[in-house]
Amino acid sequence: MEMEALNSALSSAHISKDDVVPVTCFSDSVNDVTLHFQIIRLPRQIYAWIGCNSAKFGNLYAAAPTSTSTTSSMQRNGVSVSCVLGGVSDNTGSGLARRLVLKTGLHVILASNIPKNSPLLEAEAEKMLVQKLIKLGYTKPKSEASS
Repeated sequence: MEMEALNSALSSAHISKDDVVPVTCFSDSVNDVTLHFQIIRLPRQIYAWIGCNSAKFGNLYAAAPTSTSTTSSMQRNGVSVSCVLGGVSDNTGSGLARRLVLKTGLHVILASNIPKNSPLLEAEAEKMLVQKLIKLGYTKPKSEASS
């Protein structure tokens, strides 16, 4: 029964049993704060987790490129963002998820426990994450990316 559930999940995510799902983990320190990162690359999407001084999951955001243009506050520059877990959407996670979609062109699931009202820490975490995404080849060429 468990094998059927696994096969069903892999099938719905367009992952065959022979595919390798790349998982990248790393940590770094910024001003005595330890940031932990995990990136999982799936077909047409990226899952990223940023932990600040702990392995706490934090808020979870889903972001995706959109082809329609509306004036909704959650839909700017052709990206829709929603807070899936963790209460009300805040600018820290939702803004970062939106910018990651613009840089990668992929759907992004982002979990983050970066404290609110820590713009310098958020900027450093984003910089580290984007540098790693570039190194892994998960971003669009500069001519296609917009921020």
